[in-house]
Amino acid sequence: MPDTCHEMKEGEILNRDKSHYPLYKATLYGDKMACAKFSKRLSCAIRQLPLRVQFSFEYDTQKAIEAGVRKDPTLVLEGDIFLEGLLQAEEITEAFQNLKAK
Repeated sequence: MPDTCHEMKEGEILNRDKSHYPLYKATLYGDKMACAKFSKRLSCAIRQLPLRVQFSFEYDTQKAIEAGVRKDPTLVLEGDIFLEGLLQAEEITEAFQNLKAK
């Protein structure tokens, strides 16, 4: 896995080699361009945190609506809407740090 910021791929696990870190399942909803931008920011924002995230992508608008998604892009983590909109890396980092604090 690259140690630099990069666009995440379907099924990729960020921090794959850190098997002692908790693994979260994430789905990015939105159009391909927005998801690509968000996944790159996400890889930058959380790659140094003690967690692993496995990515999937959903580009189907109807499936997004059924999942309760209202903004493009939206990150659903472990089945719950976690982040909405194209956030800055700092905001993403903070959200995941708060997740770990719980």
